[in-house]
Amino acid sequence: MESFSIHGAPSEYILQEGALNQLESKLLERGLRKVLIVHGQKSWEAALPYFPELTKVEFEEYIYGGECSTTEISTIASIVRAKSYTAVIGVGGGKVLDLVKSVCHLANTPSILIPTLASNCSPWTPISVIYDESGVFIRYDIYPNSASLVLVEPMIIVNAPLNMLIAGIGDTLAKWYEADVQMAVIENKPVPLQISHYAAKQCKDLLLAHSSGAIHTLDAGVLNEDFIKVIETIIMLGGMVGGFGDHFGRIAGAHSIHNGLTVLEETHHALHGDKVAYGILVQLILEEKQDEVNQLFPFYRELGLPVSLTDLGVADINDEVFERIAHKSTLPDESIHVMPIGPINMQRVAAALGELEELTELLRTKLIK
Repeated sequence: MESFSIHGAPSEYILQEGALNQLESKLLERGLRKVLIVHGQKSWEAALPYFPELTKVEFEEYIYGGECSTTEISTIASIVRAKSYTAVIGVGGGKVLDLVKSVCHLANTPSILIPTLASNCSPWTPISVIYDESGVFIRYDIYPNSASLVLVEPMIIVNAPLNMLIAGIGDTLAKWYEADVQMAVIENKPVPLQISHYAAKQCKDLLLAHSSGAIHTLDAGVLNEDFIKVIETIIMLGGMVGGFGDHFGRIAGAHSIHNGLTVLEETHHALHGDKVAYGILVQLILEEKQDEVNQLFPFYRELGLPVSLTDLGVADINDEVFERIAHKSTLPDESIHVMPIGPINMQRVAAALGELEELTELLRTKLIK
């Protein structure tokens, strides 16, 4: 088997009400007495009611510009070096946390991550998605060091927008389908791949079992076990799939379909996790697993995840639309090609897109009846 590397977990992870009250003591026990806090405007407003007063640690704040871009990374890394900060604290969603991880790698300082959303596994993984200043994707970077500390205050996430949680559920559900299509064909899995495969299966099972109850928590504004299980599945289990599985536990067909959708301006408003969730269904059609689509359909409809291009805002669905998505999805460097299901080309994906539209229309009709 080809080699792979393991980035299993942050050095320390704490999820509990009042977790941020431990921030200063955790910084001091690490010898971190001068820190830069990087955040966005909305994320800071969300975290501030729970953020402790720091009396023994010197700090300054930096409001990021909205993108984890090469320019922003260089700018903040220069500040960290110039002012000799001993750590950087990231407070926010995935882009803020990715930005801080990249800065800390460049400046050779520890990262402390405080997520304000449960929309992806960024708090757990030593990976950043890098964009240019206009928000166009450039690359993924993987770092040798994971976060020194991850603190999760669940009440911040309870008060976060519901659509971000649902998108996180969609993105994390893909962990199972994109890992399984690669790992199921490996007969003698090394132990790390067994851990990754198990974590991926747990992503599916726990989300299907607890997502509905978690969403009711947001309506009530009170924590319950369903909500805790869902956010830990998104952050921890989602991160473990790639952390232990390396490239076997990362993206496959669903994310390629997401990338293909970006050629349609009508889908630009849709969240990343929503487009990945739609991509899961297309991947399953390519795998000839229509029964699995049937099983997921009620779950998608209950949560409001997209089951068709109409749900993503595409008004005029035709063969040309299928071909545009399929062309982008099947470019040579796309992850759809890691799936061991024979050669995948534009025609095959376009056909799968059309087949999914027909199938979901049929399922909708049955559900209405």
